[in-house]
Amino acid sequence: MAVDAARTEEGFTSAGAARVMRAACRAAGLDDRGAELIRLGENALFRLASVPVIVRVARGEEWLPKARTEVAVSRWLAKEGFPAARIVEDLEQPFLIDGHPVTFWHLIVEGDRKATYGELGGVLRDLHSLAVPEGLELPSFEPFDKQELRMERAVIPVDDKVFLRKRWRELQDRYAELRFETPKGPVHGDAHVQNLMVDDRGQVILIDFEAFCYDHPEWDLMVTSVEHHSLGWQTDEQYADFVAAYGRDLYDWPGYETLRGIQEFGMTTWLMQNVQEDAETAEEYRRRIAGLRNDDAPRDWRPW
Repeated sequence: MAVDAARTEEGFTSAGAARVMRAACRAAGLDDRGAELIRLGENALFRLASVPVIVRVARGEEWLPKARTEVAVSRWLAKEGFPAARIVEDLEQPFLIDGHPVTFWHLIVEGDRKATYGELGGVLRDLHSLAVPEGLELPSFEPFDKQELRMERAVIPVDDKVFLRKRWRELQDRYAELRFETPKGPVHGDAHVQNLMVDDRGQVILIDFEAFCYDHPEWDLMVTSVEHHSLGWQTDEQYADFVAAYGRDLYDWPGYETLRGIQEFGMTTWLMQNVQEDAETAEEYRRRIAGLRNDDAPRDWRPW
């Protein structure tokens, strides 16, 4: 099979992902004309103009198990009546197109507001209280599973790669010493407020199940806690709403600093995959790598 442009040494690009999206639409019997790229991150997300569907293109075949997990989790949460993104059920998913897993999702028609941090805390509390059914196989949380591929493929200076690999090993050593006190359960794995949408009926909906797993709930609390305590992305009032709704502030846990390091590393290596897309992304990557090189420096990172 020919290697698609999205998998060349230049990396996963919006143009290459669009070619995969068009081929996937043809395989699914959907019209791709007028499709719009709405996000390029771990995946490329396209909104179709012909039907209310979102097409999700993953970076490579290594992401196929995650795509299968996304589909299974969506079906489970639908049965639970949990407010979450829904796959298009009349298609056999995921598709594998030129080495890229592709999934199709029902479009969520957004309302006139964004989700709040209090709502995020409440959704996570409800999610963590669910019992995973027999037959649904979920992986453990793997904080380092994507990092090696990211470092290998990213078009960044050699000294950055050397530094990141050293930091990667240090974080793995610190992670090995972590001791959790909470029982395992369903974990979203990437639980930031941007992974909530409010539809046109006012319902708050959880999206993006790529990192969904069976593990300790601290992994979900880590994201907002770091965004507040380290990056200052929420006001004190917003963070207080999150803590009150969930019932816990991770900052008080002895393992917070280790999770902070893991989260900031992940945020930096996630962004560096797209440094060739535009100057703004490259500038933000430089800002983040500079922050990683100085743990005590203020974080002037921007939300992405």
